[in-house]
Amino acid sequence: MAISFYDASIPSYLQTLQAVSGFLDKGLAHLREHGPSPEELVETRLIADIHPFRFQIQLAVRHSVGAVEAIRSGVFRPPTERPQYDYAQLQAHVADAIETLKKVTPAELNAREDADVVLEVMDRRLAFTATDFLLSFSLPNFYFHATTAYDILRMKGVPVGKRDFMGQPRLKG
Repeated sequence: MAISFYDASIPSYLQTLQAVSGFLDKGLAHLREHGPSPEELVETRLIADIHPFRFQIQLAVRHSVGAVEAIRSGVFRPPTERPQYDYAQLQAHVADAIETLKKVTPAELNAREDADVVLEVMDRRLAFTATDFLLSFSLPNFYFHATTAYDILRMKGVPVGKRDFMGQPRLKG
């Protein structure tokens, strides 16, 4: 059985973003009890040359909702702004992304699998098919940023585990 373009993306985005929402909730509860403050946490980095927690969450959203927008429009650009979201705003950003992705239909996305998508970064333009953009660029970036956010919480002592990262598997039903 072949897997559709939609099935290769939207359910995986939703599964992981719902898990991100869950580990953000666990993180907030832990931070309120044990510290650091949620405001301090959003600026935490794993290491000096990696962007802070808030950026990791923002880019997980960018490589899910933003990827779908790029598949629709044919162009993906890095964000021009980096909002200084606080913890609550990051939670809302993830919740909004989940609601946006739930509205994407299989027919709409599957119709675009062979469309062109151009990644524009500064003066570079990289041409992809929508399928290759999704599978070789956007999904790997999405998982990288979600994992890095999770790792920062773990580093700060938030009691999350593998199941918190994986979220709810899509079981036969």
